[in-house]
Amino acid sequence: MTNEASDKVLADLYTQPGHLLRRAQQISASIFHDELGQFVTPIQYAILRILVEHPGIDQVSLAGLVAMDTSTAASVAIRLEEKKLLVRHTDPANRRQRELYLTDAGRALLAHASDGIARLHDRLFEGFSAEEEETFMVLLQKLVHINNFQSRAPLAGKKSSTGVDSVLG
Repeated sequence: MTNEASDKVLADLYTQPGHLLRRAQQISASIFHDELGQFVTPIQYAILRILVEHPGIDQVSLAGLVAMDTSTAASVAIRLEEKKLLVRHTDPANRRQRELYLTDAGRALLAHASDGIARLHDRLFEGFSAEEEETFMVLLQKLVHINNFQSRAPLAGKKSSTGVDSVLG
């Protein structure tokens, strides 16, 4: 393959939405690790944030709100419990379910993490105007919303007017 042909193949790859979304996720995860990696992973942070609004949520419902499979949600919850950031209690009404609650250490971590999350945001959108950032976020949310049903672990929520499950409205 000539250099020109190779450059064309790469240029094509570098303009494909899936590749760009994967790269954006890699960049976001890398910045998250720089800012908060010594404390939690991005998915652990998401779970802790959900527990602020939904104390006592069961692991299956939590998985739906974070858009992950239930076995992964359970294993992440176990790791967070080992870090003393949450506690899991057996639901007295259904002994197979675990209710999840933030600990004081979990709440303290979230309070401490807010500065790192703000820096993550600033680093991700460096070079964007306020209007570009807003447009990007609206379009990204739309992409996620209209394609939620295609995920292996869709975000749970109410049915939209298009019949797609989503909490994005």
